[in-house]
Amino acid sequence: MEPTVDIVSRQQWGAAAPKQKESLNGPAQRVVIHHTALQSCKGLAECKDRLLGIQRLHMEDRHFDDIGYNFLIGGDGSVFEGRGWGVMGAHTKGHNSDSLGIAFMGNFNNDTPSKEAMLSVKQLLRSGVSQGFIRPQFGLYGHRDLGATECPGENLYAALSQLKS
Repeated sequence: MEPTVDIVSRQQWGAAAPKQKESLNGPAQRVVIHHTALQSCKGLAECKDRLLGIQRLHMEDRHFDDIGYNFLIGGDGSVFEGRGWGVMGAHTKGHNSDSLGIAFMGNFNNDTPSKEAMLSVKQLLRSGVSQGFIRPQFGLYGHRDLGATECPGENLYAALSQLKS
């Protein structure tokens, strides 16, 4: 049975249209895990304003074409479509052309990722592999592995190995 995960679409959270979209050249070879370093949220009603705020920050202040991440994860395990599958993100400078960026919504220097969020990301990764969007032998990284940053926070970084099990 193919793993499935319910994804809250861009339309459902009210995303602005991207300025432009660039496709990845084939399945992602790497998955980079981030945190938003903001307060955590659960569900569409609570996360919607945060998603819009992140997209606005990325597009207006950082001059990205869209929200930087491919997917964002709420504390209750809700999966929100950012740029989505097969689209190049703007999440890890110098490493976007062959990777997928997934951001846990919250600050994981302070908080511990929820079991629900961890399970949703595992399901999302399995689904991405089964649909051909992620290579079966993909590399899993914390943002700090590829750049000078604390991201994805101590507690989430410590839990990364659980995402591939």
